[in-house]
Amino acid sequence: MLYSKNFYLYISLFFFTSLYSSDFEVKTSSGISQGYVKQKVINWDDIPYAQKPVGNLRWKAPRELNDESATIKPKDNNFCIQRPSGMGGSEGDGYFSGLEDCLYLDIKAPKKRTKNALPVMFWIHGGGNTSGLKDIYDFSKMVNRHDVIVVTINYRLGPFGWFTHPSIQGLQDGIDKTSNFGTLDIIAALKWVQSNISLFGGDENNVTIFGESAGGHNVFSLLASKKAKGLFHKAIAQSGYTTSISSEQSYKQEIKSPTSNHTSWKIVNKILKREDIDKTQNNLKKNDLRKILLDLSAEDFFIHYGDRPSYEEIPLLVADGLVIPTIGLRDALADKNEINIVPTIAGSNRDEVKLWLASAEYFVDLKFSALGKLFGIPKVGLRDKEAFEIFNAYRSSAWKIRGVDTPLKNLAYAGNDNLYAYRYDWDDHRRLFIADFKQLIGAAHATEIPLLTGNNKLVGDYGFLIYPRGPSKRFLSKNMMKFWTNFAKNGQPGISTNAVEWLSYKDSKNSDSSFMVLDNRKNLKMTSDNLSFKSLAQNLYKETNVNELEKCVVLLQMFTFVGTDLYDENIKNYPGKCVRSDAEKFLMDNASFIDY
Repeated sequence: MLYSKNFYLYISLFFFTSLYSSDFEVKTSSGISQGYVKQKVINWDDIPYAQKPVGNLRWKAPRELNDESATIKPKDNNFCIQRPSGMGGSEGDGYFSGLEDCLYLDIKAPKKRTKNALPVMFWIHGGGNTSGLKDIYDFSKMVNRHDVIVVTINYRLGPFGWFTHPSIQGLQDGIDKTSNFGTLDIIAALKWVQSNISLFGGDENNVTIFGESAGGHNVFSLLASKKAKGLFHKAIAQSGYTTSISSEQSYKQEIKSPTSNHTSWKIVNKILKREDIDKTQNNLKKNDLRKILLDLSAEDFFIHYGDRPSYEEIPLLVADGLVIPTIGLRDALADKNEINIVPTIAGSNRDEVKLWLASAEYFVDLKFSALGKLFGIPKVGLRDKEAFEIFNAYRSSAWKIRGVDTPLKNLAYAGNDNLYAYRYDWDDHRRLFIADFKQLIGAAHATEIPLLTGNNKLVGDYGFLIYPRGPSKRFLSKNMMKFWTNFAKNGQPGISTNAVEWLSYKDSKNSDSSFMVLDNRKNLKMTSDNLSFKSLAQNLYKETNVNELEKCVVLLQMFTFVGTDLYDENIKNYPGKCVRSDAEKFLMDNASFIDY
């Protein structure tokens, strides 16, 4: 049968208007957003939630944006300034990608409208607070299957999000005297949600914050910040941590540390030299130095942070007494006068650090067969499987202590009795001739996200290799979505499809801590442990598959990574002898990584 051109035009127009129906147009406090349907959910993209943090607003608290008549248009490459990363979604050449104008959020809601306001889940992306973006997370399946609304946001990163210098804070007033601009961005987005989410069918009185890695860290930060009080009602921290730094240490350090080369004192010295300014910080007036910093382009400022070795870090979250209590994030979680008490889940992954170990040249060997050379595909093998597993087991257990047990015990001490814990163990990956991904990746950092979202967008082309389709993946993905959305709806994760109930975390000196093991149908269960740095140190001493220096390196990483430096107070529990400087030199000498 032949159809006229008008028929095809009619069909095209019908399809277009179905996707971009005026029924999905929403007038918000920051502009008019046109929704569209994709993957069975309504999407509203790139809504500004604050004024652009540029010019004189660089290194200031985010400003409320009121422009109801503005037309909101979708944006390409919408993310904050960071180092380029193909796998991280922020592609670019050189040392720089992204924009300072990046304070935007996306909203996804079920296509089928209901009379009742829906629970809101507010996602905070990871990336060490130095990288990451909202656009690589797609929660469409969760939204469609479980009738929730999901908000994803960008927030200022790295030295644009956290920066301390007398010429900045010393010449500002009120909340602008803080160093935690990125944290305040997240709080501003939550305030925007409180004012606007009902327009999208969401319940502003039922908001769950959730995030992974730095996102989990930011969840803990919001739990400890009075500035966030009343803006959310439940919290989920996935592989979070409680690192914070004092204002003084963020500005200037006398003793060498992982962050000492990137204090603002050191960076500003480099800027003055690069700008050929024949004066020191001590000889410049604060106003003159402030003008120099604000007049720099983003590129000219960020160049001093862009190229740094893996063992050097940037000072980030500051215990400044304005946004985060001066006692620091970890201790603030134990103070009933500081924390926001809401139902909380915290968890970590069994093989957290395999994400990094599996790219370290110290452990990984690439070999090319004749066929591999032809197609440019190497075979990935391990130089020392036993050492690889020992490094992973102890460091990942230390992450659980830092990111799950300590925060939850502190919250319980402060009076929160609605707490839950998990450990993600799922590792049913492919075993191929190019690599045994079950062994190489396991239940590594961030590998739970594709199961939670129900798609492989986060890992792109690697999804086929790591996440084979099948009943194992479907089972856990289905149950993770169920647990997370149950918690968002009523504050309890509930019961799995195979009748395993997720019980609350137990906190007692004389009892173990209960947690849910998230795994395939056979292994999903409640269990408990009683990990401590002391027991880990004593057990590591007995290991025979790593040498004495390697043991000292593991201890250094356990006691100093993903959290406050606890080396001096814990190394005394190790029966052997370690010299910290030797372990630090080992890390610097073996800081080579393979770029897959």
